[in-house]
Amino acid sequence: MASSLFRTKKISDLTAQQDEGTHGGGGLKRMLTARDLTFFGIAAILGAGSFSSLGGAVYGGGPGVILLFVITAIACAFTAFCYSEFASRIPVSGSAYTYAYASFGEIFAWIIGWALIMEYSIGNIYVAFSWSDYFTSLLSRCSIHLPEYLCTSYMEVKHEMARGSTAPDVLAAWNNAPQISGLRIILDVPALLINFIITFLVYRGIKESRNASNLMVILKMLVVLLVIIVGGYLIFSNKLTGNWLPENELGARSFMPNGFSGVMMAVSGVFFAYIGFDAVSVLAEESKNPQKDLPRGMILSLVICTIVYILLTLVLTGAVHYKKFAGVGDPLAFIFEEGNLNVGWMQFFVAIAAVVAMTSVMLVFQMGQPRIWMSMSRDGLLPTRFQKIHPKFKTPSFATIVTGLVVGLPILFTDKTFVLDFTSIATLFAFVLVCGGVLLIPVREKEAGKFHIPYINGKIVYPMLVVAALAVAWSINHHYFTELFSFALTPEETRAAISGIDPADNAAIQFNLADAALAKKTYNVSTIIFWLICFAIAIITFKKQYSLIPLLGLSTCLYLLTGMTANNWAWFAGWMALGLVLYFMYGYKKSKLAQG
Repeated sequence: MASSLFRTKKISDLTAQQDEGTHGGGGLKRMLTARDLTFFGIAAILGAGSFSSLGGAVYGGGPGVILLFVITAIACAFTAFCYSEFASRIPVSGSAYTYAYASFGEIFAWIIGWALIMEYSIGNIYVAFSWSDYFTSLLSRCSIHLPEYLCTSYMEVKHEMARGSTAPDVLAAWNNAPQISGLRIILDVPALLINFIITFLVYRGIKESRNASNLMVILKMLVVLLVIIVGGYLIFSNKLTGNWLPENELGARSFMPNGFSGVMMAVSGVFFAYIGFDAVSVLAEESKNPQKDLPRGMILSLVICTIVYILLTLVLTGAVHYKKFAGVGDPLAFIFEEGNLNVGWMQFFVAIAAVVAMTSVMLVFQMGQPRIWMSMSRDGLLPTRFQKIHPKFKTPSFATIVTGLVVGLPILFTDKTFVLDFTSIATLFAFVLVCGGVLLIPVREKEAGKFHIPYINGKIVYPMLVVAALAVAWSINHHYFTELFSFALTPEETRAAISGIDPADNAAIQFNLADAALAKKTYNVSTIIFWLICFAIAIITFKKQYSLIPLLGLSTCLYLLTGMTANNWAWFAGWMALGLVLYFMYGYKKSKLAQG
């Protein structure tokens, strides 16, 4: 049984399977160019991260969160090279799922496919909630007001009431909601509505989706550039540059007021901002020249969005003190509010851009998930209905409808915070396996017109980089190793954990201290495991002479995983356990490799 779990598909078989075009009504339309793929990448990346989760990241890390954006961008860049190598070799739908099938084997392919449900489908729940927030805000600026209980999620209101919230919108939603048998009817109608519209658009066809995506990307890029220009000008004209060096808990000015550990705690929010660039690889079967255009689309969209994110973070942290972003779900509009930069007309433009931006993100994610399910169905791991292609629209019709349901139904009983953390860890896990997978596939000869990841022998370089990284960590902080193996809070960490809390509120102080202690233990354990893995990889690389770029992608993604909380890991483990149960009940027996 053990060997059958790691059965792999030959790359030649995967490409031949796509060329047959016999999956429920013919193949998908090949009509996407490098420009279209770049626009799809920007559409997916520049959305909920910049318009929503960026506020929480700035609050956690201060101006120093820019460093995390750079680290994350580097990790994504190395990963993009690995995705490009796979996309060049295997120009079929399925993304990381298909790549894992060709390198690690079936069990890992299933795990990746299951994890990508978290990235695309569950990630779209967060985007739908954020879209609803901006949409209702835009309506209110036009003097159109929806009842509070029809534009927020039940769980969000319930949790806020349990915390004793006095926010007017929360109280209005709870007190004014109609009841049926004691159950309050609170639901986010705009989020449900946008999910239905996007599902319908994706069902209709790739051409309609492409045209809509390209238009939305142009509009939101224009507004984002306006935010950067206007915000940057006001920062210097109002002499607000001091916000880039705020005071820490000890009263000293620092680019990282909460230390580097505080920056790392913002991993979920920052990494969520980059989720989506890999969705371009899902469109391989609809690309005119996937071996050349897919790598170009992924890398260009990543570079463009990284520059935009760094500039946006500089504008946010310069315009407003980072502590004011606590609980802010619309950071780009927030900095132009009265009491901050006070530019009312910019709030209106940002609200419009946010609605457009998040619509484009949902569009790309909603396109990605059905194509992964289609690939899993082709391999026998899911029922055959998931590979059905609409005879007229040439889209995976059944899988698209199921994706709409998977996104729509949880909107009724979940909230944004849970979804954000749940999504980021799954995507990082997928990136780790893609980078590792490149190391396992056979070396090939260079072919003209196809992407080839540059080979740099990591035999000596990678072990030296691991040692150098440890030396740099020690040189920056001579207590690095002592603190790494110490799980008790330092006095500075204790002060940071209880800052802003009423000294008389002992229960809140104890709760925050316990939460901070758990976060530190999780981070330290994760970091220790990270270094052990790096040493193991260095030893193997010395023997196997692995290529340096995939090694760096693997290492940086593993490092980003150290910022995940214990709650992230617990939910991820539960989700993976459920996926494995389904695999052994259906996929293991029905797999086409099992059938011979």
